Amino acid sequence: MPLAQNVPADKLIAALAEHLKENVKEIAPPAWSIYSKTGIHVDRVPSQTNFWCIRCASLLRRIYIDGPVGTERLRSVYGGRTKKGMINEHFYKSGASGIRKPLQQLESAGLVTKSGTKGRILTKKGISLVDRVAYKLLKDLQKDMPELNKYLPVKVQ
Repeated sequence: MPLAQNVPADKLIAALAEHLKENVKEIAPPAWSIYSKTGIHVDRVPSQTNFWCIRCASLLRRIYIDGPVGTERLRSVYGGRTKKGMINEHFYKSGASGIRKPLQQLESAGLVTKSGTKGRILTKKGISLVDRVAYKLLKDLQKDMPELNKYLPVKVQ
């Protein structure tokens, strides 16, 4: 079975976001999300119309790959460098609310659960979802580009 690591991240996140948007009712952007930036390092609000589903899909992939992960570590992952005038660039963490709220929605959907004080992990339902989407995506990629077969560790029938 192909894993999420065997599929390009951008394609997996886009496919997961589409699946979440169509099939999971618990995931809906709050009213404030269209007005807020994702962190101090960002100049504007997100321009994508389905930003919330993309963030949820990205969090699913990140938790799948990194194992138990907390909000603080995810803030570092989604943070970035910013420059304020003549001051040198510095790294700033992302905003916590734009990570915590999607995680809470993924928990209510049954895809993520808390693992004590270690952070959050995927449930069996979440792992199954990511694996199914990765399998379907890898199958489509191999159909479109047969030369990928020699680079991929998993042959999809």
